[in-house]
Amino acid sequence: MDDQESILKMVGRILNRMGYETTCTLDGSKAIQMYKEEKNSGNQFDLVLLDLTIPGGMGGLKTIIELLKIDPDVKAVVSSGYSNDPVMANYEDYGFCGVIPKPYTKEQLSEVLNKIFGKNN
Repeated sequence: MDDQESILKMVGRILNRMGYETTCTLDGSKAIQMYKEEKNSGNQFDLVLLDLTIPGGMGGLKTIIELLKIDPDVKAVVSSGYSNDPVMANYEDYGFCGVIPKPYTKEQLSEVLNKIFGKNN
C-alpha cells in the first residue's frame, strides 16, 4: 500500500521479479478490505507492505491496528520517507515485523523480506 501509484508499480515489478505475487492499493481502508476478502476466501497474504503516511487516507499505523484485529499473526512491514517517526524507530511496538525507510533499493527490500521469511541470501 502506497499513496504514490508510481511507487506501487515499481515495487510491484521488483517483487514480481523476485518471485512474489502482488496486489496493490493506494489506501489503508482498501488494504483492509482486500486482506479480509483473501482471508475469507481461504487464502492468506504472506506479507503486507504499508506506507506510514497516506495524505487524506488511512496510513500504515491505522491500517496495521485494524489488520491485527482481523489476524493477530499478520506480517507487516512499515515504509516511510519520514525516518524520524517513532513508528519507524520502534516498529515492533506497533505490530510491524519489519521496517524499510524510503527510498530503498531492491537489495534492501530483499534483505527485509529474507529476514522476515527466514531465508539466508
